[in-house]
Amino acid sequence: MVIILIFWCCILLLGIASTFLFCLRQWILRNKKKLHWSQPEDKLYVGLFHPYCNAGGGGERVLWCAVRALQNKYDNVKIVIYTGDTDSTPSSILQKAKNVFNITLETEKITFVYLKQRQWVEARKYPHFTLLGQSLGSIILGLEAICKFPPDIFIDTMGYAYTFPVFRYLAGSRIGCYVHYPLISTDMLKKVQYRQSSYNNKAYVARNPFLTWLKLTYYRLLSKTYKWVSRCSETIMVNSTWTENHIVDLLNVPLKTHRVYPPCEIEHLKKLEHIENNEEILIVSVGQFRPEKNHPLQLQVLYELRTLLIRDEDLWNRIKLVIVGSCRHEEDYERLHNMEDLAKHLSLENSVEFKVNVSYDELLNIYKRATIGIHTMCNEHFGIGIVECMAAGIIMIAHESGGPLLDIIETSAGSQNGFLATHAIEYAASIMNIIINPAKTNRDIINAARSSVERFSEKEFNSQFLRAISPVFVPRDNEL
Repeated sequence: MVIILIFWCCILLLGIASTFLFCLRQWILRNKKKLHWSQPEDKLYVGLFHPYCNAGGGGERVLWCAVRALQNKYDNVKIVIYTGDTDSTPSSILQKAKNVFNITLETEKITFVYLKQRQWVEARKYPHFTLLGQSLGSIILGLEAICKFPPDIFIDTMGYAYTFPVFRYLAGSRIGCYVHYPLISTDMLKKVQYRQSSYNNKAYVARNPFLTWLKLTYYRLLSKTYKWVSRCSETIMVNSTWTENHIVDLLNVPLKTHRVYPPCEIEHLKKLEHIENNEEILIVSVGQFRPEKNHPLQLQVLYELRTLLIRDEDLWNRIKLVIVGSCRHEEDYERLHNMEDLAKHLSLENSVEFKVNVSYDELLNIYKRATIGIHTMCNEHFGIGIVECMAAGIIMIAHESGGPLLDIIETSAGSQNGFLATHAIEYAASIMNIIINPAKTNRDIINAARSSVERFSEKEFNSQFLRAISPVFVPRDNEL
């Protein structure tokens, strides 16, 4: 009797949910029709989903370059940006895009839809099962977005794949996406499986066999749902070979997966002239203050370098590390303060300088003065900051994994354009090599680096992005 009662309760709940979704879909479609009646017949509304569009990181450069490419290609397109930056005006957001990325847009053809439920996708809201919580939270955010403005074409540029079914089935939108990093990767599964602790696999989980099994099961279930929602997209752009390999492995849709390298502002940077300063050896790091960027390793590198230079105090006093990054919210600022405390703990406060949310002009001045660059994220999906430093004539040392290993840095003799390292000692040794190398050797590395970055230009991105996104601009048979 109890089982029958539970069965009928489930049927009732399913019926109520289906009725609600049907009514919601009809209401959204009516709103969409009203929108079209007030506009020319050929007008297309393209919605770009980027809740943190004012963050100022590499993902935001992709967003604004994509907007500019669409505006230049399609005269009948009206851009709609879904953002959770409710404390920023449209003019201030677009001005920041110009200041930080040197990107100017047709502002009259851009509309901002402000989302008030962004807290549902923030990691701090989910101390446990963070990926699941953020994924379900993105559905809430997607529902808010679609109720406020249902677009003809929906492009996700931040990795919220769980919004795809919302826009596809409730508004009939064509779906495209640009993937910076898969929600689940085989690397993450292996770390859990082999019980390796990391920023996304806590030590107490790695030590416990039952918790490891539980997390592995959770990851596998999450990867299956990620596969289903991601395949709602009609074209999938990925930013590197590393990401492409994981996406093809997870989704098994190689024909609609396109590698589109992120746009890097290299033309101007390649023309920068280095400011010679025999009194200072400047090492620069560029990246958002996020946990995966592994900024503490950079301080460990400097600590190891000081150990190597223990007998050459004059040389050590010439070395300075400038860490340039942007902070999105309170958690990022807390990481920054922790980094400042760690620098003091290691007695490096006089050798490290933190630069937060700098303007594009200030970044250029740092590039002109810098000799060496370091990037310490393991399995960095690509690395726009790495490419820009190379274009600016800075010799880069990056982690031997992900995009830097597969796409950007070449270490073979005769074609070397940078260095790869894994541990702090290896980074420190590479810095020492650069410092003591003959000037000609370093000049050859710089020239090779500047020649190799041409395939990451904004011009190349525009071409590849427009080619990959074109299928969603072709009407379906039932729309002709």
